Formats: sequence, C-alpha cells, structure tokens
Amino acid sequence: MAPKVLISDKLSEAAVQIFRDRGIDVDFQPDLGKDKDKLAEVIGNYDGLAIRSATKVTEKILANAPNLQVIGRAGIGTDNIDKEAASKKGVIVMNTPFGNMITTAEHAIAMMFAVARQIPEASASTHAGKWEKSKFMGVELTGKTLGVIGAGNIGGIVCDRARGLKMKVVAYDPFLGEEKAKKIGVEKVELDELLTRADFITLHVPFTEATANILSRENLEKTKKGVRIVNCARGGLVDEEALADLLKSGHVAGAAFDVFKEEPATENPLFNLPNVVCTPHLGAATTEAQENVALQVAEQMADYLLTGAVSNALNMPSVTAEEAKVMTPWINLAGHLGAFIGQMTDEPIKAINILYDGTVSEMNLEALNCGVVAGIMKRANPDVNMVSAPVVAREKGIQISTTNQDKSGVFDGYVKVTVVTEKRERSVAGTVFSDGKPRFIQIKGIQVDAEIGAHMLYTTNEDVPGIIGTLGQTMGENGVNIANFTLGRSEAKGEAIALLYVDEQVPATVIDKLAATGMFRQIKPLQFDVA
Repeated sequence: MAPKVLISDKLSEAAVQIFRDRGIDVDFQPDLGKDKDKLAEVIGNYDGLAIRSATKVTEKILANAPNLQVIGRAGIGTDNIDKEAASKKGVIVMNTPFGNMITTAEHAIAMMFAVARQIPEASASTHAGKWEKSKFMGVELTGKTLGVIGAGNIGGIVCDRARGLKMKVVAYDPFLGEEKAKKIGVEKVELDELLTRADFITLHVPFTEATANILSRENLEKTKKGVRIVNCARGGLVDEEALADLLKSGHVAGAAFDVFKEEPATENPLFNLPNVVCTPHLGAATTEAQENVALQVAEQMADYLLTGAVSNALNMPSVTAEEAKVMTPWINLAGHLGAFIGQMTDEPIKAINILYDGTVSEMNLEALNCGVVAGIMKRANPDVNMVSAPVVAREKGIQISTTNQDKSGVFDGYVKVTVVTEKRERSVAGTVFSDGKPRFIQIKGIQVDAEIGAHMLYTTNEDVPGIIGTLGQTMGENGVNIANFTLGRSEAKGEAIALLYVDEQVPATVIDKLAATGMFRQIKPLQFDVA
C-alpha cells in the first residue's frame, strides 16, 4: 500500500505533484491546519504531514497519529511543532534550511538599506502629499562596519553581500573557525568587541537557550552610539523593551525588524517609533523561496517514506539515499545486536558502549547508534524506534559511548555492543557478510557464527557431551524445526553456548522440558524483527 501524506497548509501545486509522481497518495487540504480539532480527527490516517507555519503540531495532534512517520516543514522554523513530543512518538521532524537562505539574506540587506535611508517613513510622507526632503537625512553603507551575529548559511550570504557593498564586516560566531572567517572575508571577533565597533548589527542565529536575549539591555547599552540593528532571524533574540528605550533616548539610531518575540505581532514596544522599520515575518516570502522549500520538503519526505533516506531532520541523524543502500544491512545488524542484549538484560541499564571496527567505523555512526539503542529499548517499550529510543535512553539516564577503530580482526568490519548494569557487563558482536545478511560473531566473548532469524533459542551450559543431542531430540519430539544450529565455547569443559534459529517461537512447555534435564544454566527464547 502506498504511503499517505497530508498537506495541511498552502503549498505549491508542484510539491503536490512530486508526491504523486513518486507514487505517494497525497491529500491536499491547504486550510485544514487552521482547524486543530479537525486535524486531530483525521491525522491518524496519514504516514506523513507536510506543513508551513499555520499548522500547529501539538502533543494532542501527535497522540492521535498512530501511523505518522514524518513531519516536513517547508521552511526553517519549527516552533510550531512539539519536537520533544514528536521524538517520543518516534516521528521524524524535517525542515528545509537551504530553500530560503538567499531570500532571507536579501531581506536583511533590504532592511538595512531601508533603515539607513528611512525609506518607509519617507515613502509614507511623500504619499501623504508632503515634500519633507530635509527631514529624512540618511547614512551610506559604504565604509561602515557591519557586525554579523551568526555567520552560518544565511549569515554567510549576508557577509558576502555586505562586502560587495564595500562594508567592513566583523562576525561573532562560536562555531566560525579562523580559516573559514578568512575565506568569507570577515574578521572574527568576540561579542563585546562587535557591539562596540559595529555601525550596523544584523542577527542570523536560531533561537536557543544560548542565543535567547543575546542583545539584552546590558549588551545593547554596550553598542556604539548611533548603531542601527536588524533582526530577520528569530524573535526573542533582542530585548524589545530595552531597544525601544534606547531608540527613544537616541543611543540607537534605527532598527529594522522582521521577527518579534510574540507573533502575530499586533502590539509591540517598537511599533510607531521613528526610524523603526517593521515587516510581518517576510524573510522567506518570495515566490522563488516558497517554491524551493515546497519542492524540497516534498522530495525529502518522499525519499524517507520510500527509501528510508533522512535529510535535514532535527531529531534524527541524516542518512542519504546512497548511504541508506549501503547502511541498511548494518542498521539492521545494529538493531539485532541491541535486541539480543535488551532481551538478555533484566536489571536497569547504566551504560551502553558501542565499538565500530574496520569499514563500518567510517559510516554514519549516529544512525547506527540509534539502531542499537532502539533494539535495546524495544524490550521494555515495543513502540520505540530510531527516533524515540535516544530520548527514552536519555530520560532513563543511560550513558551512551562510541569507539571506532581500524580493522583489527578477520572481518572487514564489525560492531560490538556492551551493556553495563549494576551487576554485570554483557556484550555481543556482529557483522554483515557479503550476501548482505547480518550474523552474530561473538557472545560473551565466545566466538560464534550464527545466522539471525525471527525466532531463536539461546542456551548456556558447561561444555559436556550430550548437549546437541538433548536440544535436537527435545525440539524434534515437540515439533519445533531447527533451521540453523550454532555452538561456541570459551575452552574445553568451560562455558559453552548454543544459539538455535527455529521456524517458530519455542513453546514454554519445551523450555520447561529442557530445564528439567538439569543440563542448562540458562534457556532464553529470543525474537528478532527480521524482514
């Protein structure tokens, strides 16, 4: 059955057609997102939800979405999605961070020109029949210092355009390296230096705990007298009350804001102040940008629903379509290793340690980690997946560590998972053979070569004669067919293990009969999600 996607906001018809061309059943209801009760009523029918800003994806909506796998936001901002609730539900949240970069950067430059030359006020005055030529004295951009807070994708484009305008550019960005700063032609500085040097300040950072109120009253008071401030990034980055006070006092000469702390912004301290330019969150509002983000989100969602490729996800490591082809067997193996240990571990887990050896160590380890953790968590919560499992593990205080190393054994690559509890450590390792099928290759440090099936039986015992016969005879007498039989031991007459791949789940009565022989220390039926 084809995946079903709901588009609940206004999106380009070209995006709708992309879904259809890819064989996805799409339901285009561009006004549905405004009706949260109706959305909650129907969302359970869909595998994907494509939105813009009008649809609010709340915990209540997600609670009514048992089949939902992915939410795609056509645009950058995902404030209208409860990402924590989506992660717990196992729903991937994607955005399109590159579709409107140029548009947003151009809007910031336009706002800078508008506030430098008081264009909106001059236009309104002229429309009113006045001719106040001497009233609107502006300043040039050429030769001025632009302070850019955040020199990432959009900020980097603003830097480039500003240099083209012959401005001096200084940038504050903790993630900007000296080499990259030289490459884009800016001077990297600390925030305090930027505040004291800049004639214009423009913000291009996301709203996070670290960036909230980054231009606080204290920081605004450090700025050069006559500074002009532009915010086309996110509301909440600037103390709007403090900025209004400094505009009234004349310390700040002007401001241009496209985003506000509260939106829709019908009231704001900045409104109706002289030389303050305000626009209603138009940063991405161009025909080209809306088309780009719509097409991009449709392609990303279709790729995920049809191939498992993950792009621009906020709560899941990205996996390209090319990576997915190579990594799928390894992700399956990661899940099986996690499932084995999860089913074998009864006490609370303190830590999960994952070792990647050889070729697999060069793959997307974040995605593989998610596979391992999901496998482990499924025993306690069958509904977890690669998205929700890391959230569950974090809530339980489980420490997850990763080690990767060059090839150190006979296999080109393998994965070893060790779980630490208060009482013990338990480990299992596996690899993927050339046929694409995963195998267990080590359990409790004992070498094995075990094909993985949906139903398996694991036993431990002292290495003595008769184990194979007892297992075979008991299975045969009770109608349980053995597809594959693997043995391993630490040393002669030491600890030994057996792993049987059987056609169906081993009945409890058979387990009891094996236990009654007194030959086994442990007998554990196992189940694996094998496609």
